[in-house]
Amino acid sequence: MGWCPGGDKLAQEIFDAVTEFISQLMRRGEQLSETFDVPVYCVKAMHRIGGGVAMKDLGQSLHCDPSFVTTIADALEVRGLARREPSAADRRVKTLVLTDRGLEVKAELERHMLSAVPWGYALDPTEQKQLLGLIRKMTEAITADAASQAGPAGSRGLDLTPPAEAART
Repeated sequence: MGWCPGGDKLAQEIFDAVTEFISQLMRRGEQLSETFDVPVYCVKAMHRIGGGVAMKDLGQSLHCDPSFVTTIADALEVRGLARREPSAADRRVKTLVLTDRGLEVKAELERHMLSAVPWGYALDPTEQKQLLGLIRKMTEAITADAASQAGPAGSRGLDLTPPAEAART
């Protein structure tokens, strides 16, 4: 793609490959979403709901605004996949609970998603373990970097300097 002329060609190729891979996964997710008539943004929510979750907690786990959680709840309720219930512990808290139909659709969605992941059919078990290890290693690195940039009050702005380069400056 050439966004880093004179830069690290291998880093560029990895970036391009990861971007294309994520784009392909997103396209598959969109197709699955259309097949099941469940908006893409609801699929991840359904996965997180389980036996029920406080709407505030769902918003935090999805990293989204409370008003968007309401949009998710509305979309699931309209399709008969979830309902809002008062929390048994605090009636002021609304809990989003999957209906029987919602649990069935969730199970079917997850079955289809897991059967279609490319690492399940393109990689042997050893390669799958290697991939998982590499993903976890990169996730730990980016999480540690984000934590170090946040500082005590999380007030630092976004620093796009790679950690290794930042350490040299």
